[in-house]
Amino acid sequence: MEPKIQAVQSSAAPAAIGPYSQAILAGETIYVSGQLPIDPATGNFAGEGIAEQTRQSLTNIQAILVQAGMTMANVVKTTVLLSDIAEFGAMNEVYAQFFTAPYPARAAFQVAALPRGAKVEIECVAVRG
Repeated sequence: MEPKIQAVQSSAAPAAIGPYSQAILAGETIYVSGQLPIDPATGNFAGEGIAEQTRQSLTNIQAILVQAGMTMANVVKTTVLLSDIAEFGAMNEVYAQFFTAPYPARAAFQVAALPRGAKVEIECVAVRG
């Protein structure tokens, strides 16, 4: 039996730049691909700082979730990739503005590099209901 999956595409978030979908809806669960801090209107980063970049990555996630009929309240898990773990606190301040209790489970990692020299990339899993 074929799994019931559907690609989710929002024009309010940057288009995928490779062979992947912005998100995949599988049943009642949506898997949102890692979102770089790209402003879909300009194709450029929203800013140079971690706060601006975190805000844009999360805004991109929000747009994709809305396209699937969900909100940030549906998010159950996030993964945050940082180019510098020393910026965790500043990222966390912006991150906290997008979520309310019960907060999603989360992992955060420093990585050697992110595409286009980004400071942050965030992915998530959200569930309807």
